[in-house]
Amino acid sequence: MRELTSDDAYYAVLGGGVLACGGGGWKHHGQLMGQLATSLERPILAGVDELPDDTWVATVTAIGAPAAKNWEIRPVDYVHALQELITVSGVPIGAVMTAQNGYSTTVNGWIQSSVLGVKVLDTAGDVRAHPTGKLGGLGLAEREGYESLQVVSGGNRELHGHFLSVNRGNLNTVDNVLRDISVRTGGFIASARNPVELDWVKANGAHGSISLAIDLGADLAAAFPKGPHAAIDAVRERLQADIVDAGPLRIEKRTRTLGGWDHGTFRIGDHTVPYLNEYMAVDNGDGRVATYPDTIVILDRATGEGLAVKDAGKGGQDVVLLVSKAGRLPVSSSSIDRAGLAECEQIMGIGFLPHLDPALRPGTAAYTGGAR
Repeated sequence: MRELTSDDAYYAVLGGGVLACGGGGWKHHGQLMGQLATSLERPILAGVDELPDDTWVATVTAIGAPAAKNWEIRPVDYVHALQELITVSGVPIGAVMTAQNGYSTTVNGWIQSSVLGVKVLDTAGDVRAHPTGKLGGLGLAEREGYESLQVVSGGNRELHGHFLSVNRGNLNTVDNVLRDISVRTGGFIASARNPVELDWVKANGAHGSISLAIDLGADLAAAFPKGPHAAIDAVRERLQADIVDAGPLRIEKRTRTLGGWDHGTFRIGDHTVPYLNEYMAVDNGDGRVATYPDTIVILDRATGEGLAVKDAGKGGQDVVLLVSKAGRLPVSSSSIDRAGLAECEQIMGIGFLPHLDPALRPGTAAYTGGAR
């Protein structure tokens, strides 16, 4: 275990912004949450083998579309959601984890740790960001007899007032209901959900994901003074990624925000990148080049940082497209869940299941850290 510092918060946002794969929240929100959490108290980061066996873990995150115009989440919303979940769950929740990495999602749970004393687990429902709750849900949708318990808190106060909802039922149904709630309350809402035993997390999580984001951010911070090539090399080396293409970003299909998701397609050189909140595939004239759960990254050469869908505007940025094939980074059960991938096929109208590597297994490729 170790205390998380303000430097860790800065690095987590930088590294998380690359692993966001175009989504994963907002840089300014991640900076606010990380700095606030580490100034109130020191959050504690713990590995899955550093907690008592009887620990229960909850997933904490935000739900919605990053390009939504009227979203509002206040820091207290994350704390309030977890407090309510602890009250109604009836189990000893001693740790929290994020559903995914991202600009703001990597620091999910840090303020809850500072205020409520729970540990931040060095595990995620997915090492990269993804669009649906099922893809970060640790395979609980397929767990026989599991009842989902999810709390959401927040919303745009000026437009809708404060909203609180406690939801029990089938995980897939509850996920869909909460995405609808996010739309109706301004576009985003804070969530605490799905308490589960530590053993289940050990068997199904993407382990070391938070340390990976922090180390990647530290690599980037050291590379920035040396120029964009150094930043690209830092990402390529830390993520074991390959450069696929480079050049000006073009808009193939403009962003549409529908049903709580941002839909569209970018073009970089000979490659197109369809997205659903996050970059979900890479294609060229010969067919599919990369498919979620591959980690698909677009770096802005001007900043050396990950480019978010919401920041692409009219395009024109000089970018680099990189891919880290699934299995080089930590794998979770939900990132390879066939039902979750089938849902993405239905929403996007492109194939995911035919491209899934049958050799991928949850809990593999755990990240154990490296030199900074």
